[in-house]
Formats: sequence, C-alpha cells, structure tokens
Amino acid sequence: MQANQQRRSRSARAWPFLIACMLAPATAWCQAGVTVSGFIDAGVYRDIDKGWKVGPIQRSNLAFSGVEDLGNGIAFTFRLSTRFETDTGAVEESNKPLWHDEATMGLSGKFGSLQVGRRMDVLYANDWIFDPWNYYDRIASPAWDLWHYNFASDPSANRGGTPDWGRLNNGIFYDSPSLAGFTLHVSGSPESSPGDRRKALMTALRYQHANGAAMLAHGHNSAGDTDSFVGLKLIVSRFGVMGGYDVSKSGTSTAKGWSLGASMRVGQTTLRAGAGRLDVDGIRKEKMLGLGIKQALSKRTSLYADFARKVYPARTASTYGAGMVHTF
Repeated sequence: MQANQQRRSRSARAWPFLIACMLAPATAWCQAGVTVSGFIDAGVYRDIDKGWKVGPIQRSNLAFSGVEDLGNGIAFTFRLSTRFETDTGAVEESNKPLWHDEATMGLSGKFGSLQVGRRMDVLYANDWIFDPWNYYDRIASPAWDLWHYNFASDPSANRGGTPDWGRLNNGIFYDSPSLAGFTLHVSGSPESSPGDRRKALMTALRYQHANGAAMLAHGHNSAGDTDSFVGLKLIVSRFGVMGGYDVSKSGTSTAKGWSLGASMRVGQTTLRAGAGRLDVDGIRKEKMLGLGIKQALSKRTSLYADFARKVYPARTASTYGAGMVHTF
C-alpha cells in the first residue's frame, strides 16, 4: 500500500512538470533540444463483432524526444512516447505502462544508433513499409490481422505478465548506418525471468531505395518462439506494390501469413488495397480483402475511409469506418 502511494505521489509531481514543459516558449525547446510530436486519430467504425464504435481506428500517441550534441560526431538521444484512446483520453489498454509506445535513451553517431529501454523490436520497427496501411489500421490492414500470429516480442512485457506484440522491455537496440542502401538492425535483452527458455534476439537486414525496399528478419523471444519474415516493395512514380510473408512458431504450432498490397496517389488522394491469408497448423485461420481511401486536407491533416471483408472458418465479417488524423 505504501509503495503504491509513493508511486502515485511521484506520478502526481511529474505531470505538472510535463504540462509546464509543453507550455514553455518554443525557444526553450530549441535550447533544450527537445521536440514534442504526436499522432491523433479518431473515427467511427463497425468492428468484426458487428458493433459500432467511436475511437481510434489507427493509434494515437504523444511523444517527447530529444538530442544533445556531445561533440566528435556523437549525440545523446532519448524518446518517451505514450499511446492513448482519443474517445476516452485513457492510456491505451489498462495493462499497458504509461510510456507504452517507447521509453529509450542512447547514443548516435557514424556508427549508427544504440538505445536501451523499451521500444519496438527490429522486426516490428521495420516491417510496416510492406503494408499499404503501414501496419497501423485495425479495419483494413492485412498486416494487422495476418502477420506474426505466434510471435509476441516480449511474452511478459506488460502488467500482470501479459505479452506485448511488438515491444521489448529491458532491451538493447542497434541500428546501423546505411551502406549502399543496406542497414542492419539488431534487438535483444540480456535479462532472463523465471520460466524463460532463451534470451530475446531479433535481427533484420533492410534495403531501402527510391524505387523500393526489401527486408529479411529472423529471431526468437524469451519463450523460444520464433519468427521469420520477408518483405518486398516496388515504387513506380505514384504507384506502389508490396508484399510480406511471415512464418511464426510457438511450441508445436506453426502459423504462415502472407499479404499483397498496392497504393496509388492521385493529387491529394491516396487509394489503398490489400489482401492476404493466414494458415495455422495447415488450417485456414483467416483470409481478407481490404480497401481504403485517404484525402489529405493539408500536410498534417487527412480524412480517410476503410473497408474490409474477413473470412474465418465458421463465419464472415465486414468491417468499415471513417476517421480523421492529424500529426504534429
């Protein structure tokens, strides 16, 4: 009880400081090398349970990040990012920590960047470019439904020892500089908890070019579950085609998910389409088709609408909705 009261007290003292920082003049931010950024999304949608809901169709977040030049081409960096529900103002999902999205600090330079803390492992941090919705849409994104079915980056990262699909606690993260378009990314944790079978380790090799991208990734989590992923993207003028294939294994279960997608920009309008299938232990778990349109109102504000048809072994469901997003 006393420990909980102390934590609440420390939290209460922290919020006035954060509010004061946000209200400080812009020059103060420049002098401190701190940036406030975020992504606010809200919409109305019909979910697979056939119920209508108000809230984020994508994910809303608020981030504080900073860089300090230490000289000799080396800089100190940090990032604190929380995700929240725009319909209620609550932190996203009650079992998640305050800085659910990221809490890291580290160094960057000619060697690349090295960070410690909590953030996306290098699989989830790099695979989003192979999905037309950037792996960020609960209605129409094939990646959201079909990839990494058997792989939680950290099986006990959240309150109550619940898993996190994407983020790794107590992690060390390395991202190399680009060499002829190739970058190497490695994430893992030296910590072990009772019941862990291995120390988490994930490696990703990514190639980035103006006309496309490619990626190979493989690794395991602390429970011994594994994931292998390959992604490919081709860009021709305003048209892009992409795809991803993922194999995740947990114990004796093997899940194979694939998706194909396309996007096209016409003026301020972006059209998106994607399809894919997930098989678990040789049995079809889901197949889906997603369609979407996004209309940019400015560089930071857009309207969008999405539709998807999802087919499960015993039923089918249509999901659709519309929303608005603003970045800052």
